[in-house]
Amino acid sequence: MRIQENFHRRRFRRQSVSRGNSRIALLAFGCYTVRMNYGFFRTAAASPETVVADCTANANRIIDACKKADAQGASLIVFPELAVTSYSCGDLFLQTTLQEAAIRETERIAKKTASLPILIAVGLPFASGRLLYNCAAFIFAGKILALVPKTYLPNSGEYSERRWFSPKKNIDAETVYFSKAHPAVPFGCDIIISDADDERCAIALEIGEDLRAPVPPSSYHALSGAAIIANLSASAETVGKAEYRRLLVKSQSARTLCAYVYADAGHGESTQDAVFASHKIIAENGTIIAESKSFDDTICFADIDIERLALERRRETTFSDCAENANTRPYRKVSVDLLSRAKTFSEKAPLFRTIDASPFVPNDESGQSERWNDILAVQAEGLAKRMRHTGIKNAVIGLSGGLDSTLALLVTVRAFGLCGLNASGIRAVTMPCFGTSDRTYRNACTLAKETGVTLSEINIAEAVRVHFRDIGQDESLRDAAYENAQARERTQVLMDIANKINGIVVGTGDLSELALGWATYNGDHMSMYAVNVSVPKTLVRVLVEHEASLAGGKLREVLLDILDTPVSPELLPPKDGVISQKTEDLVGPYELHDFFLFQMLRYGSSPRKIYRLALRAFAGVYDGATVKKWLITFLRRFFTQQFKRSCLPDGPKTGSVAVSPRGDLRMPSDAVSRIWLEEAESL
Repeated sequence: MRIQENFHRRRFRRQSVSRGNSRIALLAFGCYTVRMNYGFFRTAAASPETVVADCTANANRIIDACKKADAQGASLIVFPELAVTSYSCGDLFLQTTLQEAAIRETERIAKKTASLPILIAVGLPFASGRLLYNCAAFIFAGKILALVPKTYLPNSGEYSERRWFSPKKNIDAETVYFSKAHPAVPFGCDIIISDADDERCAIALEIGEDLRAPVPPSSYHALSGAAIIANLSASAETVGKAEYRRLLVKSQSARTLCAYVYADAGHGESTQDAVFASHKIIAENGTIIAESKSFDDTICFADIDIERLALERRRETTFSDCAENANTRPYRKVSVDLLSRAKTFSEKAPLFRTIDASPFVPNDESGQSERWNDILAVQAEGLAKRMRHTGIKNAVIGLSGGLDSTLALLVTVRAFGLCGLNASGIRAVTMPCFGTSDRTYRNACTLAKETGVTLSEINIAEAVRVHFRDIGQDESLRDAAYENAQARERTQVLMDIANKINGIVVGTGDLSELALGWATYNGDHMSMYAVNVSVPKTLVRVLVEHEASLAGGKLREVLLDILDTPVSPELLPPKDGVISQKTEDLVGPYELHDFFLFQMLRYGSSPRKIYRLALRAFAGVYDGATVKKWLITFLRRFFTQQFKRSCLPDGPKTGSVAVSPRGDLRMPSDAVSRIWLEEAESL
């Protein structure tokens, strides 16, 4: 065990990591080799049944729970407040017999779990000098690492903690005599337990009421480097209190950009005046990733993404600024080998965490309709503002009969409503050419009619052929020039019509296409305002489905048929009237690409980690070879096509991931993809 006074330190050193029979040298500078399953750190929250004032019986159950958590690969387990004695001992806390029994049994817990590579946070009463404290002990490898006293003591209603305990409000560094085996244990609210080789894996704790304080101690813990906060609690159950706990835990984990592990007292506590529900919650940056049912004594597990939290803290300058301005004393850091158990994360290994295959489309059904309306509202408000600012009262949009242009048209109709304008001021232009199918043409015409917009049809085939003659293009040669000439002709038509009617060209391209560079430069890539610019393909589909669910008659029918139509740029002639060019056959499934994009840009995940997560998320849908193939495609196209994103037209941000060069993605167009591709190709 090492104790250091200053948590904020940087390291520059060479590390050696074992992988099978080989050893790979890695250079770490301000960051650390990941030995925790691609950044995952397994935690557990436990509320074993207690026996009031029977420390031996309670210790036995705590030891048993530690063994069970260890068997599941947990590296941290959190128990309730005063779990060694039980919380509801009342005036018995003042009995030295109980206090001494608590110390003996805590020592026994340490001895019996000495062989388990798991950090234990367990509550007990502890007397120091003339005062008695409500404490939590950190235990690891047979040692009492530290004692942390409770800062804020509730003393109203069913709570009378000030009758027995004293608050510990200062963080002055000190040690206390715990036992003969532990004569100098760090004592105070200024303690962080961290891995000896990876300071991102850092744990601190607070107790019960501390979370409810206007400024919880965990706020200072987080600003001083703690990425995981443990809360040992004993919260009496009342109607509606479970939701209150959820809100507290979620909000504090979001505010402090940390993971929060909450363990509540439960069965076995005295029910003389209150009942305890064994409520356990594990949250990460504002999201609950694991939760037990009330009155459930089973252990709650979750894999916390330490890498993700570290990235969020680097990204959020407000957090860093607050840490610098907090004016707190340096925390004491106790370094131990927390990550000694690191196991290889694979598609077959259990993972106590949900990996959403559609991160842009939350699978939580509650409030979905409101969420989709909010996205559509953001898109429409953005366009409406641009129209009000410019004084333009007409819009021009290329209507292909595909998903993207459909969504853009529906948004534009909304924007016109916000501006008090009639939808007839929207000029929808269908421009059939060599690749246009009868199906998409009919759908474009029907959609225009049912939405009340003005439809213009301009067949561009002859104009494109004239252009082919001008540049010496053989029409039988179906190359990039053949395809892109059509896209650029369509954009020219739209721009010129906009000039004629004093209108604004509304762009239809989506986020997924921009990420892949699947757009013709200065063709469909360009517009005067791009309403879909931050909406990925998977979300485009959902938004159109939402609008279809609200529509009726022929509008509903045409929207459903558009949803059923294969995604295609329609730049190659159809075969027997059927679309011959399917985008996903060429660049890969959009659901995979959207997953890759989200993991890479939102969480900064490496190709190796993205691959493993994709195997988990799409188990039974795509095999490893398929995921690898399209991941390589994604990385190659993402890097080489940045020049298209560097000159995007304006458009509204709707979610946490966007690629605007003026906002979210400041990426040079000449960035090299080599190290990302090498990692992906080695999978």
